[in-house]
Amino acid sequence: MKESLQTIYDEFAETYDSNRGLFNISDILDSFYAQLKPQQGSLLDLGCGAGEPVARYFIDQGWDVTGVDFSQRMLQLAFKYVPEMRTINSDMLDVDFGVNQFNAITATYSLFHVPATAHTELFEKMHRWLSPSGRALFTYATSAYTGSDEFDGYKTFMNKELYYSHKTPGKLYADLEKTGFSIESMEYRNIGGEEFLWVTAKKS
Repeated sequence: MKESLQTIYDEFAETYDSNRGLFNISDILDSFYAQLKPQQGSLLDLGCGAGEPVARYFIDQGWDVTGVDFSQRMLQLAFKYVPEMRTINSDMLDVDFGVNQFNAITATYSLFHVPATAHTELFEKMHRWLSPSGRALFTYATSAYTGSDEFDGYKTFMNKELYYSHKTPGKLYADLEKTGFSIESMEYRNIGGEEFLWVTAKKS
């Protein structure tokens, strides 16, 4: 029987310090931040983990940040690294927030662990939670990583079998547009030896 994602990420927390520098996305965050108006506001970080680098980056810019993660041990690290962040211990599919509550939403290295069948529902919620002209940044898995045009299964990461799920890029873009997003950028990036699609979308 495969370990649950929550259990695996609790275990990852034990070795987080030794691996925290593997994935440098500072240039991605710089580019995303430069598009945001206003340049101070509220951020929702879905799958926030230990709060680095995303929550830490935005708090250093004077933002109010709410982080959601289902790993209690990762959130314990967040209390250490980003004590200013408000945290919620929950699956991102189970949380809910008010309309127009956030200026920006991020889901880096987390959305692809959600079943693709639930992506549209999550995009609809994100669109509702964002303020007018708010933006979302997320990482999406594609055949570049899984080897399949569409995928619903397990891949090995740090010697653990992790669940991943994705549609084709075309279906992803259709889902975003159907839920009221306009796509601002989409770029394949290889970071830490892993190639994913990085997407920025704006609430229309």
